[in-house]
Amino acid sequence: PETGLPATWSRTDGVAWSAALPGPGDATPIIVGDRVFVSSTDAASKALVGMCLSAAEGKVLWQTRLGTDAKAPRNTMASPSPVADGRVVVFLYGTGEMAGLDPAGTILWRRSLGDEFGKVSIKYGYSSSPLLYDGRLYVLMLRRPWAYKYNPGRATPAEERRQLDSFLLALDPMTGKTLWRHVRPTEAVDESFESYNTPVPWRAWAARTDLVISGGDYVTGHDPATGAERWRWGYNPEHKNMQRLIPSPTPDGDWVFVPLPRGNRLAALAPDGRGVGLAWDLDGPTTDSATPLFHAGTLFVLDSDRKDLAALDPATGAQRWRTKLGGAVWRASPTGADGKVYCFSVDGEVVVLDAKTGEILSRIDMAGKEVRSTIAVAGGRLYIRTHDRLWCVGK
Repeated sequence: PETGLPATWSRTDGVAWSAALPGPGDATPIIVGDRVFVSSTDAASKALVGMCLSAAEGKVLWQTRLGTDAKAPRNTMASPSPVADGRVVVFLYGTGEMAGLDPAGTILWRRSLGDEFGKVSIKYGYSSSPLLYDGRLYVLMLRRPWAYKYNPGRATPAEERRQLDSFLLALDPMTGKTLWRHVRPTEAVDESFESYNTPVPWRAWAARTDLVISGGDYVTGHDPATGAERWRWGYNPEHKNMQRLIPSPTPDGDWVFVPLPRGNRLAALAPDGRGVGLAWDLDGPTTDSATPLFHAGTLFVLDSDRKDLAALDPATGAQRWRTKLGGAVWRASPTGADGKVYCFSVDGEVVVLDAKTGEILSRIDMAGKEVRSTIAVAGGRLYIRTHDRLWCVGK
């Protein structure tokens, strides 16, 4: 576990380094060994780029063009976070472009989900991050079954007529070759088809792990080896238009915590004799966009628009404390480490709280705008991505 993380700093004090970024992006930086990988847009060239920086000093080691930028409302095409394991780093973009690179920045393989499987038909821009787990690369796309005006690039008449499916895809991370593709059916309507979240592994059973995905009126669990659906829990039985689902599920052994659309409900699911069942639920307001955090035996839920952070008992949903954050809207997911919770507003303000009491320890202005990237932690340091810089905070 991380220790010695800072409770306060400024843009001039307590910063190990900062590096300029070529354009905005909402992807969270990831740290593997002595390297930091960042997905970004390039404002000057209108490109989508993958970057590698030195974790020690912030020097850019390589930057590779991997696609062409496009526009989406309230989003960037560099919203999915990269994944890496020391052998390969995979970048995925809102256009559906995807590439695997070796640690030196050499492209090993490339694919285009849009070209292969049809338009990325998601209103506010495709944002699901890939998952690298147990030697496989997983990619989720829950979308409308037809192309429409918010797609990156204008749809041709043939594309407009094409029926689109939603799916979970598994690939070999070293070659990019498909291992399997599971089509996920739903009776959802309109914007309820759409999900922006990321699949997560959940080991609630002694002999198995399930991949959990949510959206399109259902939460489902899948066999990581085949994609086969093991269980399904519906949260919208009348299939009304509940609109899109943004936050990802949060697993923790006995439970998986699932925010439901528009921040109106939070469900805790647990294994039962039929697969999974509802352990408890919390009627809103909860979280509309930030994924809940499980840290130090507590579930933290950031209400993005009402601007407060709640600490809940994971077994019952009972509230332990709630702290008003104020300020701007909070879209980035909270980060927990070293007994602290770090929250990051769209205006670039970081609020640090004591995880036990909810006391606000500090407020730091990182001078950002339209910030939606979650703070990353590694090696006793914080990695904070604003619209134009990557900051490394710590000793």
